[in-house]
Amino acid sequence: MLKGIRGATTADENSIESIKNATLELFSELIKKNSLTEDIVSYVEFSVTKDLDAVYPAKFIRQNLGWNKTAFMCVQEMTVKNSLPKCIRVLILADIKSEPEFIYLKGASGLRK
Repeated sequence: MLKGIRGATTADENSIESIKNATLELFSELIKKNSLTEDIVSYVEFSVTKDLDAVYPAKFIRQNLGWNKTAFMCVQEMTVKNSLPKCIRVLILADIKSEPEFIYLKGASGLRK
């Protein structure tokens, strides 16, 4: 059954290295906690707040984790007053049997409380 798996984190700054580190940490944790492999993932969408424009987060999943068969999309997050800055969010659509485990790291850890 296809299920949505959510996660979010924050980058320390608007730089390629900071976005890369935050993205890989978040995605690796989602893979581990949800036993994800590329063959069961249908789609991954990253959104970033408007203050993160140095690079597309999906680039690092392809380059560093070798996920080249999955559909990725990167979009700019809707601008909302007083929202969390430098935030990277992800939605993964995957064929998993268990309940998805959502992961919220760093500054995004309070988003689901």
